[in-house]
Amino acid sequence: MEIMRIVVTGAVGAGKSTFIRKISEIEAVDTDRKASDHVADLKPTTTVAMDFGRLQFSADKALHLYGTPGQERFDFMWDILIRKAHAFILLVSSHRPQDFRMARRIAAFMRHRTQIPMVIGCSHADHPDAWPVEEIGVALGYLDPQRRPPMISVNSLDRFSVATALTTVIQEYVRFQARPITSPDATATVKRQQLE
Repeated sequence: MEIMRIVVTGAVGAGKSTFIRKISEIEAVDTDRKASDHVADLKPTTTVAMDFGRLQFSADKALHLYGTPGQERFDFMWDILIRKAHAFILLVSSHRPQDFRMARRIAAFMRHRTQIPMVIGCSHADHPDAWPVEEIGVALGYLDPQRRPPMISVNSLDRFSVATALTTVIQEYVRFQARPITSPDATATVKRQQLE
């Protein structure tokens, strides 16, 4: 069976667990525990290891979704989950600019460990205090729109919105696979998929 692994990451309360639960064809596996410290102000439970969901495309193709914990103290799980991923989506709460720095740290952490496609999903865009997608991109350090990853609005409570976000991630992965890589000595060009 061909399995595509996508990591769903972001700060606490960005909608990662809900995103996976909304689209998974199996009952999502989670490791939620009662929240403590400042997290309890945002939500009653928090992920301490990972969430897992699956979406079957055909008899021989499936999508596995792995949700990371949002707290930096669980970054060892970020490291474990990103290692075998094909792509990831970074969920950013549009209405909580105080979380943008954490989202930026998570993106840097993931990028440092692997060079795979990333999509930024701006959640809670319907909140009255939500920032526009373009401004979130700038706040995350992507000053040049031509050089930033795709950015989309996503509603983790809406199955169609989640499916659209995953379609964007898959399309980005396909584009990534099609880009040629030139070897350091510039004598050969290979496709990324030949490296797997």
